[in-house]
Amino acid sequence: MRKTININKGWRFIRKDEERAAKAGHLDGHWEKVSVPHTWNAIDGANGFDFYKGACWYRKELSIDRSEQGNRVFLEFNGSNSVTDVYLNAEHLGQHRGGYSTFRFDITDKVRFGERNLLAVKVDNTVFDDVYPQVADFTFYGGIYRDVNLVITGSTHFDLMDHGSKGIYIVQEAVSEEKAALSIRARLVNDSADDSKVRLWADIFDADGNAAAYSAREVLLPAGEARVVEMPVSIEEPVLWNGIKNPHMYEARISLTSFNDTVDEIAIPFGVRYFEVDPEKGFILNGQPLRLNGVSRHQDRKDMGWAITRKEHDQDMELIKEVGATSIRLAHYQHDQYFYDLCDREGMVVWAEIPFISVMSKTELEGTNPKQQMVELIRQNFNHPSIMFWGVQNEIQIGGDSPDTRRLVRELNELTKREDPTRLTTLANVLFVPNEDEYNFMTDIVGYNKYYGWYVGKSEDFGPWMDAFHSTNPGRGLCISEYGAEGIIQYHSDEPKVKDYTEEYHALYHETVWKQFEARRYLWATYVWNMFDFGANIRDEGGVRGRNNKGLITYDRKIKKDAFYMYKAHWSDEKFVHITGKRYVDRPGDSMAVKVYSNCSEVTLFANGRELGTKKGDRVFLFEGVELIEGTNDIRVEAKEEGTVFRDRAMFARVSESNPSYRAPEAESGGIVSNWFKMPELDDSAEDDGDFQITDDVYSTRCTFSALVENPETRSILIKYLGDFTDNPGIAMAMGMPVDVVAEMGEEIFTEKLMKRLNKELTRIKK
Repeated sequence: MRKTININKGWRFIRKDEERAAKAGHLDGHWEKVSVPHTWNAIDGANGFDFYKGACWYRKELSIDRSEQGNRVFLEFNGSNSVTDVYLNAEHLGQHRGGYSTFRFDITDKVRFGERNLLAVKVDNTVFDDVYPQVADFTFYGGIYRDVNLVITGSTHFDLMDHGSKGIYIVQEAVSEEKAALSIRARLVNDSADDSKVRLWADIFDADGNAAAYSAREVLLPAGEARVVEMPVSIEEPVLWNGIKNPHMYEARISLTSFNDTVDEIAIPFGVRYFEVDPEKGFILNGQPLRLNGVSRHQDRKDMGWAITRKEHDQDMELIKEVGATSIRLAHYQHDQYFYDLCDREGMVVWAEIPFISVMSKTELEGTNPKQQMVELIRQNFNHPSIMFWGVQNEIQIGGDSPDTRRLVRELNELTKREDPTRLTTLANVLFVPNEDEYNFMTDIVGYNKYYGWYVGKSEDFGPWMDAFHSTNPGRGLCISEYGAEGIIQYHSDEPKVKDYTEEYHALYHETVWKQFEARRYLWATYVWNMFDFGANIRDEGGVRGRNNKGLITYDRKIKKDAFYMYKAHWSDEKFVHITGKRYVDRPGDSMAVKVYSNCSEVTLFANGRELGTKKGDRVFLFEGVELIEGTNDIRVEAKEEGTVFRDRAMFARVSESNPSYRAPEAESGGIVSNWFKMPELDDSAEDDGDFQITDDVYSTRCTFSALVENPETRSILIKYLGDFTDNPGIAMAMGMPVDVVAEMGEEIFTEKLMKRLNKELTRIKK
């Protein structure tokens, strides 16, 4: 019978490329003692541009009992970033390229049973030109950051070398309230020297452990061969997996038996459901519209990086449940199997994707690695009912448009549909992709990452853009796959505005945007970027290095920003009241406005022991002109629903002048765009007069940065006005963008005068 033995403990680690480390004679007594999950970037990965990237080594002694001789032994890694080479007793077992999926090595013929074996693992988080991601707005933490196991089976077993999968796929052929017609597809392996006749069994149990269905099939497995066997099974009047309302899970106990022996067995939880996206009605689950109020999630945690445990996964899920979300976009790579399990159990509808993101390789154009990662993602997660959407790319247009990029997106979609025709494919376009672009027709449905009100435009621009897209493409299901604004809880203002980084603007932004989303039923989903702040080494803005601060909750998960409660008021049935601006303690002036988020029908305000009034509202309650007394002011709110009183309290101080620590040091600097350029001062004595004309045959700020950098003359003009930006690690995120788009994101530094001078010189050069 199958055994899984965890080997997380007892490793030694060195943070450098020790060439002799694979050899048994090499001494590692001075190496650091560690357990996995482990990353060498737990601290430096979220502190700025400079974090350790390169090869590091892990070593461990393995001992496998002599009684296991005759069985098959597999070494399983559940996540190691990003290129991993594995050695056993100084022999190279192989290499895995990609940092997010499960991979295994068959070590049966390499291991010395009953003796000590030396396992050595080299992990390298250098960016390789044929491994994805190439560039992205998050830190690529290095290390063996998920569990490592030994899996021992008999010679006849379910295939463990099928791209890291379990070797079993429960295919939902046709599902309704009356019947779930399933096909169990199993990959069987006979590693013995003799033919093997086995019976494939499938026993299906419901959530209460009651038998729901079964099926069986006799199979002849020739010696040394593998076979794919399909077996039908039906569940009559199934209980459907129905999101957070009823995430009912069945269990399939699938076994191989030979005479009276069970030679291999796997228990697979699964749920049955049917779904679609209607371009007018949005997402429909089991025949009923379901609003996908979504959040996006990165897997890292402060001072832990990606090396998190089930405790951290559980906490993340509890917080996502508390805000009232019904869907999660697990960005931008394959997440831990345990978290997909949590999504199944909690009823979260999932968008799962690969890290084909931002920039395509300039040398490897066939897309071998993203195709490999897509196959791994699908086969390892095929049986999760929570997953409804496979994502094939995220903002891949940032790195520049090319026929190869478009071809590869189409091929990834075709591959995904071949691997799994039962789910929908989608993608996340960067904000500047035109509404009529071919990208909007490459997948079943489409998403856009739009940042009106932060990078470009104003937050009220969402509604007109969505309606325009819907009018242009009435048959395409549309979602907003990312939207958000930076919110740093140290910064506060009575007059919040774009790019001031205040908690107040962060909350106001989400208020404004959500009203527009709520009114448009044709959206199949919306995903807040992001549920949690996360490590992003290329960032340095708002006085915070190495972080993306758009989360509804801080990086350490300790503080829920006000915007969290705005969404909780709209999405959750759990009654509460929340006074906003609690961290804005020092209040200048003799009065203040008190804003309350609540899903109660009315809220009563008390100030310094005196009742000031009651307001009815729709999730947002605003009490203006609340008088402040000298010293500390005690503000309370109460709401009563069905006999229960809900309360919140905050303390504010009346001060004569604004607290300077509440102002971000870069409030006027252009945000992330200021990270990319060190702008020389403009020569005010230069002449700005002179006409120019932008036509298709000349260069201009309508061209992409990559097009302008490739030409020596236009490159020198850019460097003259923007500084030598080409060495900045973040600029790769913008090379595919037209200068005009980046200028709109950083209007404070790309002034009208600067743009005029750029165009005046660029338009003199013919393409």
